Amino acid sequence: MTSFDQARAAHAQGAQTRHALARHALAKINLFLHVTGRRENGYHELDSLAIFAPAADRLHVERTGACGGHATLTLKGPFGDGLTAGEDNLVLRAVHALRATVADSAALPDLALVLDKRLPVASGIGGGSADAAAALHLAAAAWGLKEDGLAPIAATLGADVPVCLAQRPARMQGIGEILSPAPALPPCAILLVNPGVAVPTPVVFKAWKDSGAPFRPPARLPARWVDLDAMAADLRETENDLQPPAIALFPVIETVIEAIAAQPGCRIARMSGSGATCYGLFGTEDEAKAAARRLAVREWWTEAGALPDDTAF
Repeated sequence: MTSFDQARAAHAQGAQTRHALARHALAKINLFLHVTGRRENGYHELDSLAIFAPAADRLHVERTGACGGHATLTLKGPFGDGLTAGEDNLVLRAVHALRATVADSAALPDLALVLDKRLPVASGIGGGSADAAAALHLAAAAWGLKEDGLAPIAATLGADVPVCLAQRPARMQGIGEILSPAPALPPCAILLVNPGVAVPTPVVFKAWKDSGAPFRPPARLPARWVDLDAMAADLRETENDLQPPAIALFPVIETVIEAIAAQPGCRIARMSGSGATCYGLFGTEDEAKAAARRLAVREWWTEAGALPDDTAF
């Protein structure tokens, strides 16, 4: 059973108890990414279509019984060793940011959080941002706060946190803060593959800038796609502008893309975000999972399944 299969099962059974709450932080995939401009403060403006894939971290929170609104974080899972649980962790920063908005924060219960880190770190799929968004939801629930105030807090934590807050397909523009509805997606499945290299986003953006690549206009997208072939055709008219510089820095990314594209049933293969995770779109879940099994023999991280419906976990 994949991590997202487990997420759906937990959602169906109810992931909340009287004293504990849990939430899956789904991987965010950039189906394309255009660098459209640069602001005076140095931030790049982007145009991207983000979807959420069948792979996830899991965040669990319990009230400790003490008060003060303080939080602790414990890390576990296959990629937990790649992180630290200090105050700079985005999960704790999210909880602290929410606490700061509460006037009587001293009366809030203390929280103990456990992050089961199952998504590769620094891999272009928004794992840290998804974890932060999940932390906002869980802390709000644990403290009995309304969720309608979470979006402004999310925007202060990082460009990808706002879209991860909803965990629904969305068009991302600006520096990630301008969100609009995505085209209606056809039924399909996705394969994710990461070769096990961490790719720092600032390094890739610097390589893109140093390459002299021009800014690209926003993509033209329809209101909906009738099927996967139509979707793949339109996506082939777009690019991930960060893919060429990422490949120049980490050539194995190109090897991964070629391996995905060679799988039976793959309609399009591309890098997500700043890498190194790459995706392939398939017509059926069986095709995507068969491809994952074939590629897993290379000791790459793989995850596959049907794209989630429009439901946030």
